[in-house]
Amino acid sequence: MSDPLSQHTDYGQMPLNDSDVLADPIEQFRLWLSNASDSHVYEPNAMVLSTVDASGSPSSRTVLLRAIDAAGFEFFTNYSSIKGRALVANPATALVFPWYAIHRQVLVQGVARPIAAALSDEYFATRPRGSQIAAHASEQSQPIASRALLEQRVTELEAEFEGRDVPRPSDWGGFVVEPRSIEFWQGRSSRLHDRVRFVRAESGAWERMRLQP
Repeated sequence: MSDPLSQHTDYGQMPLNDSDVLADPIEQFRLWLSNASDSHVYEPNAMVLSTVDASGSPSSRTVLLRAIDAAGFEFFTNYSSIKGRALVANPATALVFPWYAIHRQVLVQGVARPIAAALSDEYFATRPRGSQIAAHASEQSQPIASRALLEQRVTELEAEFEGRDVPRPSDWGGFVVEPRSIEFWQGRSSRLHDRVRFVRAESGAWERMRLQP
């Protein structure tokens, strides 16, 4: 039986040349996200979100990117969850888009802020009804005695909201991560990976640099 920890991966010869990188890192990200989708990467909009809570404890989890524009990277969650409370206490955060199948990843460091309630309402209205009910049923990150209790709560809420729209819970909504740096990582043979990093200057302009692997 082979040991997966002893295996060595050759990341190939696909380069990330300086001439191929767009001047705007948001547009470069859009391009790579499209490439990941075209390459059938599973959940290409999945990103690892890392936070540090008020006590200084770090944690990470996977969430889904729902929008990207000049303002930043947008996702939705329960504000009372572990990540929600951590981001309110300490808005500094990091994102990783791990596109392993195509030997790429994007690393983002930035600051998260809640989006306007009206925007959260607008997005919540587009969610499948089951997901809307689930947002009410789950006190995210809180202990529960059994799965059966959660499913019972869902059944009760389905009856409560029957025949009418499901409103957005007051403690559920969006965050936007305003990027301070965005790094594009392309795997290469012999671990001589290509890394191009953008850092936002005080003027708001993006400064670009190549990092050693």
